Amino acid sequence: MSSKSSNSSSPRTLTQTITQATFTGFGNLIKLLPTGTVFIFQFLNPVLTNNGQCHTINKYLSSILIVACGFSCCFASFTDSYTDSQGNIHYGIATKKGLWPNSSSPSNSTQEDLSKYKLRFGDFVHAFFSLIVFAVVALLDPNSVECFYPSFESAQKILLMTLPPVIGAVSGSIFVMFPNNRHGIGYPYSQNSTPSSTSA
Repeated sequence: MSSKSSNSSSPRTLTQTITQATFTGFGNLIKLLPTGTVFIFQFLNPVLTNNGQCHTINKYLSSILIVACGFSCCFASFTDSYTDSQGNIHYGIATKKGLWPNSSSPSNSTQEDLSKYKLRFGDFVHAFFSLIVFAVVALLDPNSVECFYPSFESAQKILLMTLPPVIGAVSGSIFVMFPNNRHGIGYPYSQNSTPSSTSA
């Protein structure tokens, strides 16, 4: 009787360990992504995939969601923000000459040196790895797995355990080499941080 209970508890403990490791890995990865994009994906993906029970239209809709969220992750890496003299936060897109603000008021741009927010090589690195990280999160989501490749479930546990920590470690190392001081759309804003001109 006791041997049966120990045998039954062993797989359950292994499953709990895998689940905990998966959630921990995904949690570390999600920190590298725009919070709004991740929220939209996690909110809409179960609906569009019909909780994994996909028809053809569900696959198209889920694919559009993944592509749109992936583009959002890349685009957010090229945005930044600044505070004007009145304390208002303005967001804009980084260009070769500086920040292109979305504000139509010319007085805001003259009071702030927007050239220090110019486009840099590190922005492309962040955009690429943000896309990779989101692809891992999106394509290894249980609903996405059941929708697009249900026969993949046998190997899913191994990938869920290995890919998120590996991608997280590689991306974390790259982000240390190319620190991101931008506070663009979807990322938390901090007035005390150094300007993005210090980035690579």
